[in-house]
Amino acid sequence: MHEIEPFYNWRHLYTAEEDELSPFYGLEHSEFVFSNTVYNYYIHPQWDEFGSRTLYLKVLFTDYDLGYTIIEMIGEWNDAVENDIMQLKRSVIDLMVAKGIYKYILIAENVLNFHSSDTDYYEEWYEDIKDQGGWIAAINMPEQTQYDFIKSHIDRYIKLIDSPNWRTFNPFDFCQSIDNQMLRLLD
Repeated sequence: MHEIEPFYNWRHLYTAEEDELSPFYGLEHSEFVFSNTVYNYYIHPQWDEFGSRTLYLKVLFTDYDLGYTIIEMIGEWNDAVENDIMQLKRSVIDLMVAKGIYKYILIAENVLNFHSSDTDYYEEWYEDIKDQGGWIAAINMPEQTQYDFIKSHIDRYIKLIDSPNWRTFNPFDFCQSIDNQMLRLLD
C-alpha cells in the first residue's frame, strides 16, 4: 500500500496545501517518513489525515467558482467502529460547504471496505448541498464496497459511478462529465 500515491498529474493546477481556503492549507508532507497505516500497512505520506485511523484522503482539485471538489480516498471506510463519516463531515466537508462547495467527486477505487452505521451524517451532507443543486458521487468504488454501500442505503446520498478513464481528463472536463452523469441519475 505504501506505493499507492494520490493522483498527482493535476498538481500544477491545484494543491490543497497552497489553497488558503482548504482544510489542508499549509500542511507539509514528507516523501520519506511513512507513519500512517491501514491494516498495519504503511501508506504513502502524501495522503492526508482527517481524524480517521483507517481512511485517508487527498483533495486533488477544488474550484470555488464552480462549487466542486475532487477528493481521492484510500483505506477502510468504517462508520461502525471509527465513525469515519462523522470525522469526514466535521473535519473536511463542513469547511468546504462553508466555502461554497456543493458538488463532491470522491475517487473511491482504493476504498477497500465499508462498514456501515446509521445514515444521519450522509443525510445531513446531502441536505447541506441539495438546494444549490449539489450532489455527491463516488467514482470507481470496488464491487464489494459498492455492495455494502447499497446494502446500507448510502447510495441514496452518494451516487456510484464508474469512470475508468478519469485520469485522462483535465479536472474541469472530468467534473463536467460527472455533472452530466449526475443530472441524468437525479432526473
